[in-house]
Amino acid sequence: MKEIEFTIETSGERLDKALSELMPEHSRSSIQRMIKEEQVLVNGELSKARYTVKTNDIIHITIPDATSVDIKPVEMPLDIVYEDKDIIVINKAKGMVVHPSAGHQEDTLVNAVLYHCGKDLSGINGEIRPGIVHRIDKDTTGLLVICKNDYAHEFIAKQLQAHTVTRTYEAIAYYNFKDEEGTVDAPIGRHPKDRKKMAVISRNGKEAITHYEVLERLDHKKFTHIRCRLETGRTHQIRVHMASIMHPLLGDDIYGPTNTKFNLQGQCLHAKTLGFIHPSTKEYIAFDSELPDYFKTLLAQLRDRG
Repeated sequence: MKEIEFTIETSGERLDKALSELMPEHSRSSIQRMIKEEQVLVNGELSKARYTVKTNDIIHITIPDATSVDIKPVEMPLDIVYEDKDIIVINKAKGMVVHPSAGHQEDTLVNAVLYHCGKDLSGINGEIRPGIVHRIDKDTTGLLVICKNDYAHEFIAKQLQAHTVTRTYEAIAYYNFKDEEGTVDAPIGRHPKDRKKMAVISRNGKEAITHYEVLERLDHKKFTHIRCRLETGRTHQIRVHMASIMHPLLGDDIYGPTNTKFNLQGQCLHAKTLGFIHPSTKEYIAFDSELPDYFKTLLAQLRDRG
């Protein structure tokens, strides 16, 4: 059992949503469970998950010991880039959901990792996301780290909170970029009309910073191969930021054109590099993953067009 205290800096969000931003190592459902089980106090009093937080609210959380998971281990192929007693770095395939959710109970990365690692995973996320300290979207490929013990989980989660984890992505975006590089510094929050989407939004939005650079201009400058470096890690951050500057990602049918001629499965986005301080050695380690075949094929097609 552990005690944590936060002071709210930005008002306007639900309590459970605000805490999920402050404690990314915990799932929102586990936070809601803690609130329901009266383990969260707001200014010394019990509250509901729907409570709207206010600036300078003091949130005190009693985090219980992790409970055993009830997720089925399933044998599935995994592209393991690195593994030791603390962590496992995986190059995630396109179309694989990271953790169980409605409609995806036995075909997720968590199911596969549970089969591979057995009980050697952190339990800090309770029943929903064992070992998962960060995630990438279903149709985004590339690197993510999974933790095998609670110490490693908390150690890397703190680096994510401090924005010291190196994360670079490569993508193909629509249209020609005017500049060779740039930065999108625009807060991201839930879309005011479509709750399944995120958006650049000033009211109740969270700080979000994406640095980008042009790698190659393609198909008579109709598309651009770009590299993005995340300074923060908001949901759909690259997809939302690129769409906000009129350069949505190719294949992104949520934030970009819905009818492409390339028969893609979701956005053309790959988490290429990942670097962080190792929880045991305290040394910086970094990993790089090759672009997936579909991405390389698409680049070749667009180069052939000029």
